[in-house]
Amino acid sequence: MEFRYQKLDRKALMEQKLYDELKQLFQMLMIRLKGNAEKVKEVMQLLQERGYIDEKVQLQDFFDSLEANKLLRKVEGKYETTNLGKLKIGEEVFREIFPKLKRGGSGQHNLAEYGGAMGDLGIEKRKFVFGDDTKHLDYSSSFFNNIKRSASLELSLAEEDLEVFELERATDTALALMIDISHSMILYGEDRITPAKELALALAHIIRTYYPKDDLSVVLFGDDAVKIEPRDIVHIAVGPYHTNTQMGLRKAREILLKKRQLNKQIIMITDGKPSMIKLTDGTFYKNSFGLDPEIVSRTLDEAILCRKRSIPITTFMITDDPILVEFVKKLTKINMGKAFYCSPDNLGSFIIDNFLDNKRKRSY
Repeated sequence: MEFRYQKLDRKALMEQKLYDELKQLFQMLMIRLKGNAEKVKEVMQLLQERGYIDEKVQLQDFFDSLEANKLLRKVEGKYETTNLGKLKIGEEVFREIFPKLKRGGSGQHNLAEYGGAMGDLGIEKRKFVFGDDTKHLDYSSSFFNNIKRSASLELSLAEEDLEVFELERATDTALALMIDISHSMILYGEDRITPAKELALALAHIIRTYYPKDDLSVVLFGDDAVKIEPRDIVHIAVGPYHTNTQMGLRKAREILLKKRQLNKQIIMITDGKPSMIKLTDGTFYKNSFGLDPEIVSRTLDEAILCRKRSIPITTFMITDDPILVEFVKKLTKINMGKAFYCSPDNLGSFIIDNFLDNKRKRSY
């Protein structure tokens, strides 16, 4: 075997490291500043003025490179994010969350290895068994196993070295992700909306890349409910809203019933009890104090309708408020769904783990 060496270009490595760090900061600020690229530039310039970014760094060159790579564009002299830029943010957030998953610690899930071109192959691997189709072999892992076993670079593959990609036999899924955008998502000094956005971006990337036959819809619910396109997740912002869980569930159910996928599921992220509903005459009724019986009843009616159409609701509470817990227990019982409590810090890895677990369970 012939080895070739070349001189290490330390300057190029340092420049690439600096670029990667700036891009990571840029993407984090994009999520927090609702996708406002011009505002992000102003904040990065302010950080440089205050010494947090080296004064030698040419921020304009960095933004020019983003524009050259079609991640940003200028409209009337101001930067805007392109659709490609939004997709890239989701991909990078996924890279941040993915190592935290319980199946991600081994380093086996290298994005470059899959490249979104695996069709119906899942992202799990296992040992080869007699009868497996050899076209599903993971050659990289198999060769690496051979090297570990033989302690040699000589190729002498044995059956024990072989690994295959797990064939995804799951039924396609239509998923509606409900995100609470009520004012409480940024109250009391705790930012809960940013982790929810990061999760949505990562989940959209997973489905687009690994499960292209699945469908993701995003529903925001505050005073009312509205569907947004996955590419607009980065622009999500909270408002001076109440929590209309009823309309969120209704909108999600109506969307899912139009989808061709056999399996349908709702994932709801919320930090507050329902405090508003829409009445039959089109007017809204709200009450922020305690659990209003009328609001609870109308909201649970939506959960029942979801159960009748075989749409389970999985609720992720990002606060352990006793009133919210009491309501979610009722909703989960009546819908026969699931409910979890998780902190904003582990929201992304927790939900994606749950999503991938469900995909695996449907495979058998």
